[in-house]
Amino acid sequence: MDTEPRYSKEDFARRGDEIYERQVGPEVEADNEGKFVAIDIETGAYEIDADELVASDRLLARHPEAQVWLRKIGSRYVRHFGPRQRHVA
Repeated sequence: MDTEPRYSKEDFARRGDEIYERQVGPEVEADNEGKFVAIDIETGAYEIDADELVASDRLLARHPEAQVWLRKIGSRYVRHFGPRQRHVA
């Protein structure tokens, strides 16, 4: 099984974001905010779960050669690193 990336980091991100914005996001955002979506950037197939590994594993079970892009629904990123703005009440 070939699990090595077949795209540059830039192409990988561009393809993943395009598929999410065009196809996946409109279908899943209303009822799944905060969950993770694993997207195969070659086929557009995807899986959703509260656990990113579960979503990825289910996608890879269906598409063993998948090039998996992860995104947190309702957010542009899977994880946030660095300082966050604090909300003052």
